Amino acid sequence: MERACADGIVHDAASLEAWLRDVIEVGSGRSDAVWIARAWHEDLPPVELDALARSYMPSSDRLREAERQGAAFARITSDVWHIEVPPVVLPVALGHAARRVGLDLGPLLILYLQGVVSNMVACGQRLMPLGQTDAQRIVAALSAPCVAVAETVVAEGGEIWSNSFMADIASMTHETMDVRIFQS
Repeated sequence: MERACADGIVHDAASLEAWLRDVIEVGSGRSDAVWIARAWHEDLPPVELDALARSYMPSSDRLREAERQGAAFARITSDVWHIEVPPVVLPVALGHAARRVGLDLGPLLILYLQGVVSNMVACGQRLMPLGQTDAQRIVAALSAPCVAVAETVVAEGGEIWSNSFMADIASMTHETMDVRIFQS
């Protein structure tokens, strides 16, 4: 999103909401939900699923982000919950850990997707003129799509794909920016 803001694609509340809707409904948010569900169902051991998930990451920045977040999540979750969580990409680590501690998949996916929205809105507040009220309106407007994606993934599973091409391309070119606030 930082790249999209720098390029003027995301520049106000309306464009940020549209960008995030795409990420959640047809982009990396949806893909992450599918990886979480696959890990929760334990279709493959976490390390094998991790290798597959890594191969679907659209950019080195996105992969680095998922690796770092996953390793940190695995370390903290292993210590706090006293379970073994391997240092794999975040969606795989989260799905695996959630299953081990008995969390329901549906609410887990909803909360994960709402967390993605909230974090990206907070980034938007640092990158453009976006006040608290507009930020909260965006979070509220995207609550229903988060629920819908989570319900679809729980009911149908899902294949991994992304139709959020602008977000994927922005992710690929983010590392070439001269000045960046965010690592990924």
